[in-house]
Amino acid sequence: MQPNLINLAIVDDHTLFRKTLKNYLAEQRNINVFIQSPDIPDLLIKLKDFYIHILLMDLFLPNINGFDAIKMIKSEYPDIKIVVLTMCTDMNLLSQLLDSSVYGIISKSDEPEEVINAINSVAEHRIYRSKLLTEIMYWGKQIRIRNQNAQPHVELSDREKEVLQLLWEEKSNKEIANHLFLSIRSVEKIRQDMKDKLNVKSTIGLLKYAINEQIIRISRPWLNNSNFSENGKQFKI
Repeated sequence: MQPNLINLAIVDDHTLFRKTLKNYLAEQRNINVFIQSPDIPDLLIKLKDFYIHILLMDLFLPNINGFDAIKMIKSEYPDIKIVVLTMCTDMNLLSQLLDSSVYGIISKSDEPEEVINAINSVAEHRIYRSKLLTEIMYWGKQIRIRNQNAQPHVELSDREKEVLQLLWEEKSNKEIANHLFLSIRSVEKIRQDMKDKLNVKSTIGLLKYAINEQIIRISRPWLNNSNFSENGKQFKI
């Protein structure tokens, strides 16, 4: 059976990286790389001619702030799912991406297979929980604890907590509905009600809250109780 084709765009101002990534992805049977652009203006011109499912983009691009670029793209093409590829290690900066409706954040130092996994996950409308994204969420939790500025506690029902756990496990709305014997519309309503209740805008916002409140069960073997560093100071997760 022929897999569903994923139309992809890449925007990165480093030509060698961009073309090498394009050639690597083009070897995948289910991926069509229709666009590769060095900057946002070139990307926006080309987007007029192609329907794109997923955009892989660098956070630092010529003549535009990455956050403004994401906002601009989402405004004109709301259906495009954005995955950020970056060498940035500034956790404070990266944590701001979690509220930008991106579907994943991947370090350029990760293995190439990580990008393939992300594309396939995002194509199924799932937030991709890369190692970097998970570390960002834990970093944010520690900062909030240290600043004693925890989000006010909101009581969630057992059903809502179940949905959060399944979201963390990267289940789709259909899979969650089947697991809980609900309709897809009921699952969508539960997710939206939680966003309204917790005053967050995205699925990642829900997962951040779930981590802060220790609602979800998390397996994170790569962290191995390691320490994060901020301003030269170490703190354990």
